[in-house]
Amino acid sequence: MISSKFARPIAWLLLAAIIFVTLSPIGLRPHTITSVNLDRALAYVLVGFMFATAYPRHWIAVAFLLVAGALAIEYLQYLSPTRHARLHDAAVKILGASLGVSIGCLLNKIRIAKSAANLSRP
Repeated sequence: MISSKFARPIAWLLLAAIIFVTLSPIGLRPHTITSVNLDRALAYVLVGFMFATAYPRHWIAVAFLLVAGALAIEYLQYLSPTRHARLHDAAVKILGASLGVSIGCLLNKIRIAKSAANLSRP
């Protein structure tokens, strides 16, 4: 399992990449073989997972801030003439972030339970 020491810079770099891709002109958006909605969801699942792993004691704040951040980043697209903000896109991002934080929390609980079990062994 990745430690929070390594997860923190990865989480922040992923968030920076999401912000860049979301707010840059549409021509700079990377093209993938999956649908745009799947790209959005997977990006936010990954960033949610990494932030939950990076800050395991603050998962509620992480979840709240990722939801607020997804809304804010989507809203900031109004500043770009080549981008368009849509509630549907924000909802996909919020669902992805929520799933990622949930998976991260679950794995954090498993990791804590395993370490507690190892400490209680003679």
